Amino acid sequence: MRASVGDEVTVKGRHQGDEDRHGEIVEVHGAAGAPPYLVRWRDDHESVFFPSSDTVVEHRPASRRAKAR
Repeated sequence: MRASVGDEVTVKGRHQGDEDRHGEIVEVHGAAGAPPYLVRWRDDHESVFFPSSDTVVEHRPASRRAKAR
């Protein structure tokens, strides 16, 4: 998985009734966009995150990333 600062992360719920978690990558700690990532979740909590197979990254165009900051 490769990502950039400003990309959106969604972690799918694993069980029926679990809600998806959504966040924004604020730092990339791996080389060339590799994990781990520092993610700011929608509840404003930040955590170091290692994505799993239930993670989807929505890549934002560079122009949108610059405006989001």
